[in-house]
Amino acid sequence: MLLCCMPGVAFVPALLVCWSSAAFIISYVIAVLAGHVEPLVPYISDTGTKPPESGVFGFMINISALLASITMYIRYLLIEKQNESSHFVKSSCNMFTLCVGLMGCTGMGIVATFQELAVPSVHDIGALVAFGSGVVYITLQSIISYKSCPRWNTYFVCHIRMAISAISCIAFIPMIVFASKISMTKIDWTPGEKDYTYHFMSAICEWTVAFGFIFFFLTFIRDFQRFSLRISTEIHEES
Repeated sequence: MLLCCMPGVAFVPALLVCWSSAAFIISYVIAVLAGHVEPLVPYISDTGTKPPESGVFGFMINISALLASITMYIRYLLIEKQNESSHFVKSSCNMFTLCVGLMGCTGMGIVATFQELAVPSVHDIGALVAFGSGVVYITLQSIISYKSCPRWNTYFVCHIRMAISAISCIAFIPMIVFASKISMTKIDWTPGEKDYTYHFMSAICEWTVAFGFIFFFLTFIRDFQRFSLRISTEIHEES
């Protein structure tokens, strides 16, 4: 009911944030209660590897990827509309940012479809594309936000977006570095075993980046309140 009452298309990023958060939390709770992962900071993918949580994880993350694609496209249209009067960013730059974001959504779909233990190489490529493209996307969006100030954004919102982008970028690098040092593919980690420290640090960084994306899209809600999509149909009469 709350989402339906939001003006403009603000319900889209709001739904994305709520759905994605629920996807992570629900799959984590099921995996922990089933005894498939340890409660202390597993990889996000670890919580969606074994049934029944794998079905929930795959379904919900695929929907999240779709919602993220829709959100990114609306954001692209919004910037194009604002740019008609302000000319604060090149249209090609806006399109490039959209393409990077959609690439990240494709990576999310790969992660959701190919489980970590079933096809680890494909899963890892999808995760790298999703997180790497996502970090680039929110960084570019932060830069575009600054360029649109003060007419279309407040500096306060821009500072928040850039801070989230910076934290995500900083966390992304050690996430990859520590993950590359892990010599085995498994989900049932216990403290003290080989490579556990690398796994633990990499997992913390992964959760940081993932929720960085969620908080970043949360900042889109206010922008989307001023924007509505209209579909016009023209009928031409033939003489």
